[in-house]
Amino acid sequence: MRSAPRRAAPAPAGATAVDAGALDAIFAALSDPIRRGIVARLTEGPRSASQLGAPFAVSAPAISKHLAVLERCGLIERWKIGRVHYCGLRAEPLAQAAIWLEQHRAFWQRQLDALAQYLDREGDACEPSATPKRR
Repeated sequence: MRSAPRRAAPAPAGATAVDAGALDAIFAALSDPIRRGIVARLTEGPRSASQLGAPFAVSAPAISKHLAVLERCGLIERWKIGRVHYCGLRAEPLAQAAIWLEQHRAFWQRQLDALAQYLDREGDACEPSATPKRR
């Protein structure tokens, strides 16, 4: 039995189109703490694969698989000099994710502001003029 194709949630008003498949891959790649750690280390500049894997208690082949995931979604680029593999961070995919997050943050902030205003108005209307005494 085949499942129905997944539909993207509608974007907030005024949002620009961002490739949903690319965003899925970026967020999936960043869902792993080791991959987030690798990206964080690459913000300091290019590193060799062994330098990137050093702080993690996983094997070199596991680090290589993590790097492959990051490369497939475009977050990093890899190159080889001699026998050493190097990686560098690519900013474009992170910028795409940041745009998407900002659009949704702005939308939800407007929604929460409107809710707060509504609750303030309703709270003012519901306040009794005098509180009854309890016995």
